Amino acid sequence: MGSGLHEGAVLVVGLGRFGSALAEDLQRLGHDVLAVDMSFELVQEWSDRLTHVAQVDATSVTAMRQIGAHEVDIGVVAIGTVGASLCIGAAVGTFAGYRGGRVDHLVTGLCDLVQAFPSIVLNVAVLALTAEPGILQLLLALIAHGWVLFARVARANALVLREAEFVTAARALGVSEWGVLSRHVLPNLAGPLIVQATAALGVAVLAESTLSFLGLGPGAAASWGALLDQGSAVLLRFPHVALIAGGTIALNVYGANRAGDFLRDYLDPRG
Repeated sequence: MGSGLHEGAVLVVGLGRFGSALAEDLQRLGHDVLAVDMSFELVQEWSDRLTHVAQVDATSVTAMRQIGAHEVDIGVVAIGTVGASLCIGAAVGTFAGYRGGRVDHLVTGLCDLVQAFPSIVLNVAVLALTAEPGILQLLLALIAHGWVLFARVARANALVLREAEFVTAARALGVSEWGVLSRHVLPNLAGPLIVQATAALGVAVLAESTLSFLGLGPGAAASWGALLDQGSAVLLRFPHVALIAGGTIALNVYGANRAGDFLRDYLDPRG
């Protein structure tokens, strides 16, 4: 009986020591696993951060490359729109102002009719005629409304110039109507038309960006407006994409307006 109790006590003590050792080992092992888990989580967190930074840098570089790569397309659209609108508007407005009468009334009525429609509505209507608008269709859409301002500027100045003394003297000397227009009237219209053309560059860039933002721009070539539209979809995660595109548009429009103001002050004889 006594020996049985002694053996039981020894067994209990042995199990207790074994349990203590096992607990210590499990505790140490658990601490090590926790440390490994914490280390893994820390590495994973920094990996996610570095990945995010890399994605931000990649999108920034991509945005800057797209902006730089498509400056040529924007320049072609803006300069082409302003150049064609200037030629059409100057020719029509100068002829209407110099001739007067029914021709002047007809041109003025046509300008009023075009300006009765908002520019964006007229542009969308022209682009809607084609299934896949390209740069040519975009140019036609912008020219459809852009020539009117040049025609009004040319007409207003031609009405004044046709009564000038040097124009009257040229007519008295037998100079033909085309000769008076090309040698005496049009050269004196260059200043106001250049100022208007400079300011119209910003308007053309803004109009093209608006149409591209609405998905009506050329499908084959990207645009600042299209890039701004893409950036708005990821505005919360990558806000710099939209900010870079919008800032580029704003800087171009501001620069064109400032250039127009400078030329207006420089060419103003009263300044």
